[in-house]
Amino acid sequence: MRPPRPLRLALATGFALLMGFTTACGPAQQTALPQAPATTTGSPSPAPDAPTSTAEVEVDRAGAEPAVVKDVRYASHGSYDRLVVDLEGDIPGYSARWVDQLVQDGSGRPIDVGGGAYLLLTLFPANAHDEEGRVTWEGGPVYQARLGNLTEVVRTGDFEARVGIALVLDRKAPFEVKEMGSPNRLVIDVAH
Repeated sequence: MRPPRPLRLALATGFALLMGFTTACGPAQQTALPQAPATTTGSPSPAPDAPTSTAEVEVDRAGAEPAVVKDVRYASHGSYDRLVVDLEGDIPGYSARWVDQLVQDGSGRPIDVGGGAYLLLTLFPANAHDEEGRVTWEGGPVYQARLGNLTEVVRTGDFEARVGIALVLDRKAPFEVKEMGSPNRLVIDVAH
């Protein structure tokens, strides 16, 4: 049995207002959705500030001007490790996905690193060099992190307006991707 027309109209209006309110508030944040329901028996609850999902994330920003990666930094924060990608320009599209092996963008040659899991962050369109071809993210391609779960950070490439940044982890763990402004940066928190 369908609800009376005035009730259906009120419900539809309330839903539209709720959706408009939630999409207009605050900076953008992308959180991966859980792959499987969480269980509470036999395992402790995660820390309140720790990420809780291992699902992959993709955000497309077709037509955007390429951002420039200025720096990548990382630190441990209580129950998670944080990687920050400092950007010049608008935040580009990106994906965060689990891969079995790290390879160099362009050549496809394997990158020899240890670790128990690899989370590959790809920014597009983006560059890690300026218009004269000078590198803007110095060092590497392998950076030693030695944090709670994040052991290394690897620049997998800067090729055809795509920048690859791999997080080498001791183990696969929940993560969260956040967009932050002033200055623009992309943040990945990975649980310990």
